[in-house]
Amino acid sequence: MPGFTRGRKLDMIGHRGQDTAELFFDDVFIPGENLLGRLGGAMDHLRFSLARERLAVAVGAIAAAETALRITLDYIRTRHAFGKPIGEFQASRFAIAQLWTENAAARTYVDQAIMAENEKTLSHVEAAGLKPLTTELYGRTVDRCLQLHGGYGYMEEYPIARRWRDARVMRIYGGTTEIMWDIVGRGLQR
Repeated sequence: MPGFTRGRKLDMIGHRGQDTAELFFDDVFIPGENLLGRLGGAMDHLRFSLARERLAVAVGAIAAAETALRITLDYIRTRHAFGKPIGEFQASRFAIAQLWTENAAARTYVDQAIMAENEKTLSHVEAAGLKPLTTELYGRTVDRCLQLHGGYGYMEEYPIARRWRDARVMRIYGGTTEIMWDIVGRGLQR
């Protein structure tokens, strides 16, 4: 439509394969037949799908964290230091055990939220709490997994490095961690 232009592709820290760009809408006329919902109701329409969006981010975060754990378990079983697999060192076992347990607990919360969404009972407060719980956990998980990879973890050729870099944005999109905790806190006051 006249007035729409695409700006530059944005150079992001992570998710480099995404085509994220500036979009400009200068006096763009939208015909009535192209209107989604009701005029002036954009925020209501957005609110309607926020819980589902936050659930989707949480599902992605827990799946990505579990994948990072799987990658790291494979690595620590096969990478040797001082004559044995690094997974046999107590510090490695403790780290992976803690991460596995925290992710299993978060997965239970995610599964319950999926069932609630399917039953149309997922509240915006529950979804707001789930999103930072899982995205912060993903960040901690992938950070610790990178550490268990040692110097190799910092190399782009290892998938854990890309996952570590890409994980950061999950704590931002769909609403920042701080905004989510504020939503939960306000919801608990009612």
